[in-house]
Amino acid sequence: MTAPTTGRLRVDGATLHYEVRGSGPLLLLIPGGAGDAASYDGIADDLAADHTVVSYDPRGMSRSPLDDPEAAQQVAQHADDAVRLLELLSPDAPARVAGCSSGAIVALHLLTAHPERIERVLAHEPPVVEVLPDAAEHRALLARVQDTFRRDGLMPAVAEFAAGLRRPGAEEPVTAQAVTELPPQAAARAERTMANMPYFLGRIVPSFMAYAPDVDRLAALSDRLVLAGGADSRGELPYRPAAFLAERLGTELVHFPGGHTGLSTHPAEFAALLRKALGS
Repeated sequence: MTAPTTGRLRVDGATLHYEVRGSGPLLLLIPGGAGDAASYDGIADDLAADHTVVSYDPRGMSRSPLDDPEAAQQVAQHADDAVRLLELLSPDAPARVAGCSSGAIVALHLLTAHPERIERVLAHEPPVVEVLPDAAEHRALLARVQDTFRRDGLMPAVAEFAAGLRRPGAEEPVTAQAVTELPPQAAARAERTMANMPYFLGRIVPSFMAYAPDVDRLAALSDRLVLAGGADSRGELPYRPAAFLAERLGTELVHFPGGHTGLSTHPAEFAALLRKALGS
C-alpha cells in the first residue's frame, strides 16, 4: 500500500485530517460509520492509478478533532467540510465523489447543495430511512437505541442497532478478529474505529438517519447520481432507501459485491465497479 500525503484543513468548528494519493481528476471518498480515511485503504491505490484520490477523517472522528467536543452534528455541515476539501484540492474542476453508509448521506446532500462542484456521485447504501413508507418504525428503533445507550452503555446499544439493520431472521455476522491479533496498521485502525463508536452512535446516527434528502432535487440531478447497494444485503435497512430512491428516480440500482461492508470484504471488485460506475 502506497503511503499517502497527509494534510490538515481548518473548517468551521473542526480541523480535518485528509490523505491524498495519485494524480488525475479528483475523487473524494467519504467514510461512513465509525470509520475514517483508512476505510478506503483497500481500494485507494487501485483508484489512484488514474485519479487524485482524497480520503479524510470526518469531523469528530479519529484525527479530525472538534473545537467543541459536545457540538451537535448535522449532515449539511459535514457536506460543507467536503466542499472545503474540493475547493482546496480541485479548485478549477468539478470532482467525482463516492460515499458509503453515513458517508453516502453526506454525498447526497453534497450533490443537491453544491452541484457546481460535482461531476458524479456514487452513494452506496445511504440509510436515509425517512424516504421509506415505514419510516416511523425506524424512528422508534433509533429512539430505543438511544435509550439503551443512555441506560446500559455502548455495547448493548451497538448490538440493538446492528440487529435493527439486519433482515428479519438473518444470522448475526461472525465477530471480527481481536485487535491484538491484527497486523499493527489494521489494529490501529480498529482501535480508532472503536474509539469513534460513542460519538458515531450518540451524535451521528440520530442526526444523519433523521435526514430527509430533497428527492425532487435529486431527480433533477439524477444524471450525475449512481445509487448502489450490496448484492448480499437485499432487504436490510441500509439497502432499502437506495432501492427506493433508484425506483423513485427511475435509475438503475447498481449492485456491488458483498453486503453493507463490501468495501472491506471485496476491495478489488469494489474498486473496479466503482471506477466503472463513475465513468472512468
